[in-house]
Amino acid sequence: MTVCSAPGKVYLFGEHAVVYGEPAIPCAIEQRASVSVEPREDDHVRVTAEDLSLDGFTVEYAGDGEERPDVDVPANLVEAAMGYIDHAVEQARDAADAPDAGFDITVESEIPLGAGLGSSAAVVVAGIDAATRALGVELDRREIADRAYQAEYEVQDGEASRADTFCSAMGGAVRVEGDDCEPIDAPNLPFVVGFDGGAGDTGKLVAGVRELREEYEFAADTVESIGDVVREGEELLADAEPGSEPSPELLAELGELMDFDHGLLSALGVSARSLDSMVWGAREAGAHGAKLTGAGGGGCIVALDPADATETALSYTRECEEAFRAELATEGVRVEEA
Repeated sequence: MTVCSAPGKVYLFGEHAVVYGEPAIPCAIEQRASVSVEPREDDHVRVTAEDLSLDGFTVEYAGDGEERPDVDVPANLVEAAMGYIDHAVEQARDAADAPDAGFDITVESEIPLGAGLGSSAAVVVAGIDAATRALGVELDRREIADRAYQAEYEVQDGEASRADTFCSAMGGAVRVEGDDCEPIDAPNLPFVVGFDGGAGDTGKLVAGVRELREEYEFAADTVESIGDVVREGEELLADAEPGSEPSPELLAELGELMDFDHGLLSALGVSARSLDSMVWGAREAGAHGAKLTGAGGGGCIVALDPADATETALSYTRECEEAFRAELATEGVRVEEA
């Protein structure tokens, strides 16, 4: 059996605008998805998903997966969980030149599904790495990131960004602008995450921003302003000592930019009452800054606070189902068992 894991992520700055060629800075966090793979003698794929915000299920199907499994789980949830795994399998078969390879796959995740923390990217990245290794092929991280992006691109009907998959594969903080993806140095940023227990509809939210941007010039300007925020943040990070504890001054400056970013994203209509409530709860508790992370519409916010006050305040915020500290994951996809 081969087991690989990959981290989730939060956006320090830049979600949504990255779709239009503006830069973004996602940061990997030490909440991980693990994928276990065992090759089979036939071309079947058997998937056990134990904790992807579902009650858990096991399905098995043959060949290319065109015939969907008959399981006692709502069809849309099966499709959400299975689509990324299907395309990860397809990429692994292609990389290993093994079009008829079958697998027993188990997916376990600490990352809430659809909450803006990159759960799908982590599953696809870990799945491609584990499946190719199980077939005797080792890919470098950049190829894993590229293949994972191709998988997400297919599932998301061409609306995917390279940001999530590149960050999950490489770890640490990364800068993404169009097809240009590079790791960047960053201090040990003290992330606190608040989760409202829900999930936004990424496709609908991305489409909504696209419609606004096409109809109104000021919406297009708002997208560009998010890019400007990212560039300001990048300059601040460039002056910081990599791997160090950030100074209060740096946190204050980054936090102010996060607050600006959240306001711009709200103006584009991608926030939600629950997210705004958690953002304000974090700020009132003394966080240096707070914003939604991911597509929005529900899911998670991220705040900067080295103390316990923000996590405590979020845990008492009515709209917050769970609050936790999230360390910067300096390591991306990795082998847990070979």
